[in-house]
Amino acid sequence: MKAANMETSSILIVDDNPSNLDVLSEALAGSGWEILVATDGETAIEQAEYSQPDLILLDVMMPGIDGFETCHRLKASPLTNEISVIFMTALSDIGDKVKGFNLGAVDYITKPFEQKEVLARVNLHLKLRSLTKTLAEQNLMLKREIEDRLAAEAALHQLAQELEKRVEERTAELSQALENLKKAQVQIVQSEKMACLGQLVAGVAHEINNPVSFISNNLPIAKEYIADLIRMARLYQHKVTSTSEFEDKSQEIELDFIVEDLPKIIDSMAVGTERLYNLSMSLRNFSRLDTSALTPVNIHEGLDSTLLILGHRLKPKGSFPGIAVIKEYGELPLVECYPGQLNQVFMNILANGIDALEESTISCPLCGEKKQGNDTPQIRICTEMLQDDRVLIRIADNGVGITQEVMQHLFTPMFTTKSVGKGTGLGLSISREIVEAKHGGKLTCISSPEWGVEFVIELPIQH
Repeated sequence: MKAANMETSSILIVDDNPSNLDVLSEALAGSGWEILVATDGETAIEQAEYSQPDLILLDVMMPGIDGFETCHRLKASPLTNEISVIFMTALSDIGDKVKGFNLGAVDYITKPFEQKEVLARVNLHLKLRSLTKTLAEQNLMLKREIEDRLAAEAALHQLAQELEKRVEERTAELSQALENLKKAQVQIVQSEKMACLGQLVAGVAHEINNPVSFISNNLPIAKEYIADLIRMARLYQHKVTSTSEFEDKSQEIELDFIVEDLPKIIDSMAVGTERLYNLSMSLRNFSRLDTSALTPVNIHEGLDSTLLILGHRLKPKGSFPGIAVIKEYGELPLVECYPGQLNQVFMNILANGIDALEESTISCPLCGEKKQGNDTPQIRICTEMLQDDRVLIRIADNGVGITQEVMQHLFTPMFTTKSVGKGTGLGLSISREIVEAKHGGKLTCISSPEWGVEFVIELPIQH
């Protein structure tokens, strides 16, 4: 379509009267507009579709199709429906004017023509046409701008969603990395702790074993020597019964008591060395540094070794009545595991149980009232087969139990309810790591204020 500019505007005059065409053409040509003419409605429609004038001056009374029909067809075509139409007529019937306006005409010019009126009306409608075109172009630009903005907002929204998703993914990755770092730190602490503990215990066991072996090996010989000396003393006693000096000395040193008690002392020393030897073997068994190899072991030996090491904490002392250990061992096969690490799990759980029982029997220094707990502290250890391929180990105490709030964080690294210097918060988290990650088992805890705490260890027989 042509630009809506009055200096280049084109006007199509449609009239079957040549005189009228000449008059209008002459009147409008002086204003600088391009003038097009047509003498009937059909020609006018073709001319309008081809030339796209800015304004049509259309005669109402024409041969063929009249002005009304011509206007109807122009407004019905998408090529010409926006062209302004001014009817030219000598008719003064208001009904004809209304009909023309209803068909889409913008104005009327009555015949005979008044040149100034024609110029004024044409100039007005060309301005309106120009403004209409400008407004349409601006509306189109505004529509496109709105569409561009909507597209930009949609793209921005999509970008924000993608960015949010990437932030969530990155946050999840960082959280997982932090969790992995915590696990790695726990494993490092566990490895270092087990290595140091193993070296220390192995060294202590070795240092104990050497003198114990020396004493143990020499006690039978000493026992024989002492028996010989006693026989010699008895024989000498019979030979010199009349010697008052020997009698006095025998009574002074209580020879009869020495002869009777000395073998008992030797026997008690033998028992003591045997206990030291068992303790040494338990320490060696507990501190196995076999983290790189799975070994079939007797679970009960690991439990007994741990209990022997903790034996001093189970005994009565002061107001503490001691802890009774109840063993309910079932028939278990050898379990393929890392013995040193599994013993560490037993140590952590049993030590926590002893701590809980000690706290539950502590008396208040002001009123003497005990904390909530049972009168007879005890730890119960039960083992049993679970199906055909797993074993179950239950370690329970009858202390004060654990609250639900603490239970939620029980296996969280660095979480502890103990006072500063008494706990690191790593024991149970390390224990779960050993049982579940290292052995493919399961470690759970059940607690109630009525009966205390129970830890349940489930292990596969073969890893």
